Amino acid sequence: MKTNKYSELAAIPEIYREDMENPVIINHNFDFSITPETIEAELEQLIEQQTEASENKGLFTIKSINEWIEQAKNRPIPKMLFGQLWFENELCILFSDTNLGKSCLAVQIGNSISKGKAVNGFAFESAQQPVLYFDFELSDKQFEARYSDNFTNHYRFDNNFSRVEINPNSEPTEMNFQTYLNESLERTISDTGAKVVIIDNLTYLRSGTETAKDALPLMKHLKTLKTKYNLSILVLAHTPKRDLSKPITRNDLQGSKMLINFCDSSFAIGESFTDRHLRYIKQIKQRNCKLLYDADNVGVCEITKSSNFLQFEFINFGTEKEHLKELNDKDKEQRKQEAAELKSQNIPNREIARRLGVSEGAIRKWFKST
Repeated sequence: MKTNKYSELAAIPEIYREDMENPVIINHNFDFSITPETIEAELEQLIEQQTEASENKGLFTIKSINEWIEQAKNRPIPKMLFGQLWFENELCILFSDTNLGKSCLAVQIGNSISKGKAVNGFAFESAQQPVLYFDFELSDKQFEARYSDNFTNHYRFDNNFSRVEINPNSEPTEMNFQTYLNESLERTISDTGAKVVIIDNLTYLRSGTETAKDALPLMKHLKTLKTKYNLSILVLAHTPKRDLSKPITRNDLQGSKMLINFCDSSFAIGESFTDRHLRYIKQIKQRNCKLLYDADNVGVCEITKSSNFLQFEFINFGTEKEHLKELNDKDKEQRKQEAAELKSQNIPNREIARRLGVSEGAIRKWFKST
């Protein structure tokens, strides 16, 4: 019977060869299922591993600009979640003074995303999807009051929309509260698989955000979560009491500028001095597009409650200047007196300017004229 060389080799279990003083056993149990395709796949894997090794430099990854662009081309284009104010995969900060409706607007945005329907006046491009709303502000009863008609005829939210609050019976055993909070936050995101997260509010995540030392770890943690789980995060934050005659700027965000520097986008709610029922929405920072809702094009809204849903009702676009307080001579004189009083306490001009919401140059001019 005619045999081929492969059958002969397969019949020999092993060959002994003398190599100096140590015998070597060569095993000939060959795998004859190897094909050109498997060899090519193996080579590609080896090349990929070698490329990764050359690109990874400890904390950093290095590629040519063209390679980065090629990689980015394979990622989906971010879609609008709340007009040009908040896009997919952004860490966004919404801030305002107390009692101007931050939580109300945040719930309205979350409701919009969970139902796949736009908030009137602001485009929505994404798909209907689950939303996690971490509520560190209201009790469940306070929340119910906002979305019912005197605790009856309750508004029906989509089951995609989940509210999360602190469990008062759960306490960390072997870690501090801050670490326990961070781990619980990540676990909730991981277990639910939600890609849209709203946190109300920033103060609960970190009690100290006034300095870069406090703010930097917080922003790094949120950005890590965003990247790791491909999240879109909206975080609510406060502003200190501000001068209603001055436009809203990034300097009005309570605490360190580090918060604004490290977020992808930010917008704020201002109170109209002409009508206390009106609010205006102003864009502060955006990386995915040019600023659309700036001082010359703020979104003017009114907080209304039609039956069982508290919401921002869009009215039109206008200028921020229309809604700012106009200072009369008495107001200006009072402000100068406040500046003089602070100066007598040896407070630096820069701090006086920050407290009064004016430029440091204006402070120097006031003191020079007196």
